[in-house]
Amino acid sequence: MVALYLCLFGYIVYFTAVDADSVIANSRNKRQDSFADVVIRGDIVTSDGEVVATTITNDDGTETRSYPHGDMFAHAIGYNSYGRSGVELDMNFYLLRSHMNIFKRVKNELQGEKNMGDTVVTTLDYDLQKAAYEALGNNKGAVIVMEPDTGKILAMVSKPSFDPNRMDEVWNEVHSEEGKDSTVLLNRTTQGLYAPGSTFKVITLLEYLRENPDYENYSYDCTSSGAFNHISIHCSSEKAHGTVNIRDSLAKSCNTSFANIGITLDMGRYRELADELLFNNELPYDGVYTQSKFVLDQNSNPEEIPQTVIGQGKTQITPLHNALIMASIANGGVMMKPYLVDSVENADGANIEKFKSKSYRTVMEPEESALLTDMLVGVCQYGTAARYFSGTSYSVAGKTGTAEYDNEGNCNSWFVGFSNVEDPDIVVSVIVEDYTSNQLSGMKVAKQIFDVYYSR
Repeated sequence: MVALYLCLFGYIVYFTAVDADSVIANSRNKRQDSFADVVIRGDIVTSDGEVVATTITNDDGTETRSYPHGDMFAHAIGYNSYGRSGVELDMNFYLLRSHMNIFKRVKNELQGEKNMGDTVVTTLDYDLQKAAYEALGNNKGAVIVMEPDTGKILAMVSKPSFDPNRMDEVWNEVHSEEGKDSTVLLNRTTQGLYAPGSTFKVITLLEYLRENPDYENYSYDCTSSGAFNHISIHCSSEKAHGTVNIRDSLAKSCNTSFANIGITLDMGRYRELADELLFNNELPYDGVYTQSKFVLDQNSNPEEIPQTVIGQGKTQITPLHNALIMASIANGGVMMKPYLVDSVENADGANIEKFKSKSYRTVMEPEESALLTDMLVGVCQYGTAARYFSGTSYSVAGKTGTAEYDNEGNCNSWFVGFSNVEDPDIVVSVIVEDYTSNQLSGMKVAKQIFDVYYSR
């Protein structure tokens, strides 16, 4: 009995000292809402001080949550009703705490007035968020911008979007018979699954490099089409690339060359690499997301290989995951944990809590990331992305992708890459849906974001 008593007492002490805050801060803890009785919900701001969510107290004493920039930050910041989402959900506990001056708090409590909640400072950069939002225009798609060496998310845009200021109307619309197929509440950046298209060739290439130390001797004669494992593969626009080496194959995004490469790979090792890069696995991200999918393994039908190795087939990936893989290449093979909140401050601007960047794990060797970077530079200097990046004042390494999503030849457009290659600054991952109709490429969107970043 004494031993049990001591164990229980020890756990109470441990819980109070160690676990209490994390349990209270859990976004699923409904008791947090009781804090709203004595605290005015705090502001959410960008890293450069732009208010993106605030609480307005009306003349009758009621409170209204306001989002000054409408739908521009909607999916990242979220909304404070109907279960909440985004930062509003994840940081609910912090927004309903107050660390105002103790004398002000006592005075307010004696007068029956509420205290002002703490301010959540995000990692979002207003200028980059605006650039991504405007670059996508009225098209469906998603953009995420990250720092590869810290994991800070500088921009997160998903379209179509919604105005969190009118959540009652939005909620009713998406739950009506007419709006039952609406996807405005879906954060395509973290939850949208897409065929990766030619951006997946980076992973196919990495496996080939691992299996073939003599990769520099690789040569293939592209005639624009070919049959591989009885499957017909065509290069984009039926273009014949001629004789290509391994670097040219990536730079020119030669489908037939990569199909030729893919059928030689060890499918068991290929699957292991995909798993190492977190396909079919959890991502090191605290927000809501969907797992990417890769189904090929050593037992798969050989006829599935040619399409899969060029980014088609059954493979699906989110823009967030694609950004994480490219960020790992930019960061010497180390994947950082992506995060959206930088710090918490009290209403007077004093720092209460700082969230630090964390490495997740090494997903490739530094030598491999350096080699991939060198080849990805070729994509932007003389390959498929040269039209936008060959003459820029900043260097870019990246990969384009045109991914078919039906049997009619309709495509989405991808670009994922990083800038300032010698000492990478930012990673940009873009997906533009229905490129066949709107002709807005992922490269063009990314270029506008890079330009804004380097114009400041």
